[in-house]
Amino acid sequence: MKRIIYILIIFFAGVLTSCEDYLDAPTQSTMDESLIFSKFELAKGAIDGIKEPMGQTNSYRGRFLTHYGSNTDIEWINSTSASARGDLSRYINSTTNTDMNRDNVYWAMLYRGIERANICIRGLRAYGSPEPGNEMGQLLGEALTLRAIYYSDLLKAHGDVVARFEPISTETLYLPKSNRDVIYKQLIDDLEEAATLVAWPNETQLTATTENVNKVFVKAFRARLCLWAAGYSQRGATISRSSDPELSVSTLYPIALQECKEIMDHDGDYVSLESDFETVWRKNCEEDISAGNESLWEVPFSEGRGRHLFTYGVLHDEADGYTAQPRGGTYGPLPTVFYDYDAKDTRRDVTCVPYGWYRYDNDNGTVQQLEGVNTWYFGKWRYEWMNRRVTSTNDDGLNKIYMRYAEVVLMRAELENEINGPTAAAPYLKKIRQRAFESSDWSSKVDDYVNALTTKETMFDAIVKEHGYEFCGEMERKMALIRWGLLKSKMAEAKDKMDNLRNQTGEYADVPSVVYYNENVIDKNVFGLSFKSVELDWYGLERGETDDKSSEYTFQETWVSPTKIDDDKIASLYTNDPDQNQFWPIWQVFIDASNGMLTNDPLE
Repeated sequence: MKRIIYILIIFFAGVLTSCEDYLDAPTQSTMDESLIFSKFELAKGAIDGIKEPMGQTNSYRGRFLTHYGSNTDIEWINSTSASARGDLSRYINSTTNTDMNRDNVYWAMLYRGIERANICIRGLRAYGSPEPGNEMGQLLGEALTLRAIYYSDLLKAHGDVVARFEPISTETLYLPKSNRDVIYKQLIDDLEEAATLVAWPNETQLTATTENVNKVFVKAFRARLCLWAAGYSQRGATISRSSDPELSVSTLYPIALQECKEIMDHDGDYVSLESDFETVWRKNCEEDISAGNESLWEVPFSEGRGRHLFTYGVLHDEADGYTAQPRGGTYGPLPTVFYDYDAKDTRRDVTCVPYGWYRYDNDNGTVQQLEGVNTWYFGKWRYEWMNRRVTSTNDDGLNKIYMRYAEVVLMRAELENEINGPTAAAPYLKKIRQRAFESSDWSSKVDDYVNALTTKETMFDAIVKEHGYEFCGEMERKMALIRWGLLKSKMAEAKDKMDNLRNQTGEYADVPSVVYYNENVIDKNVFGLSFKSVELDWYGLERGETDDKSSEYTFQETWVSPTKIDDDKIASLYTNDPDQNQFWPIWQVFIDASNGMLTNDPLE
């Protein structure tokens, strides 16, 4: 094992140093490739090395996953204070953003991963004899897919980026941006090949966990990229689809639909929805990475890396019995989201949490405290659901679920609706809603609701809404709104809805003004620590709960009023026009180092 590690360190040394250093000794990598990619154990280590840049400090770990995806019509950054992260959330996309304008930020790390993937793909093709069904074929399929993951995230963040599908050479050290269409076509072709090479979940030891690539994920990911490539996006000053006939709706939607069908043909065998929505997130927090369920692939973090719970979880203001890491709550649902859910939708109380945890005593005690209508937290990630107490001050180690089976089901509904009409789409929208509601409510909340969607337009609108209910907080909404051509209109609508909520008019006329609550002290023993947890029960959060309950509850506070969601808070959803700022710029440090090849000028 020590020899394997040593060889891999030498092999990737050129990638880990500067491009110039790498190019000074290209024969070293070539010499090692014949050894590494003809031996499975060494090749497997090289494939794992493609993932290593994800955990680097300013890569997925501390910049991309913690910054991309907000703000949307359902998610926003909770703070209105000026910050680099807040600027990006509000579509203020400066090339010198202080969080991003660094030479070790995710842009460099993702291209590091791409370079490693390129070397692995070349080496496996030359020396590994990869074929469908053999171990080297699995590794090649994973390398192709990991490269596509890196590129897809660059595309959704930046639009047009540099295309590199071969290891760097002297001639390709400096390259300009490529049209995103060229990259989309390459990725869609690559994933078609990868799907023939990798095994189904749990079919082999290599596909037993969600940290490795399997056939379900590859097909689902390909369907997602087909929808992105065929969708709307900012191209120069306009919002339009690609003019390339190979990326048209008529070309790519049938491909995406076929991928979804082939996945769903194995529902119950290699993939399935969790029967309960909360279980998806408890398993994630418990770090259950077994393949074959709802999570298709996860960005893998070691216990000491990753900031997903740290960023998106329910706030713990101080260290307490549940966590030694006082974090969470950077982002949350918009104030309207809780009230937009059907009150019987089981996803609502998993997704929308109105309280944070605050210090109760000096002995790890903690208390739930209502935050106010303008500050909610995502409940999908909770320190109190973990199987270990997080002790790091900076990282929680929780994997990011990159794609769920629920997305496949909703994509199929959307694709069936577009190609075959609302009747064909109905079973798949029903499948998602059946999981969201108790079976006793299916007649009205599932069957009657979906059966009333008799046109393509009404079905599409329902799917757009359902996407928000299902994926709120997962930072998938922004790209979905972009490809639907709905980013600016839905965000403008969200501002109007917040204004209606604070004034208790329109669709929010029955939202109560006052919340009443009691504090219940519960003795806890968690992670070997005994402490008191103060947990709330309340009245007044639900629509229509307007009775005076002051005699039954010890505490009360004004919940909704014009001052609780002020003008500045609503305005903070976006400062600049989202449609003219859909993509982040290439950061100045990389433009300066590009030998004049990179600019932020739009491509024709």
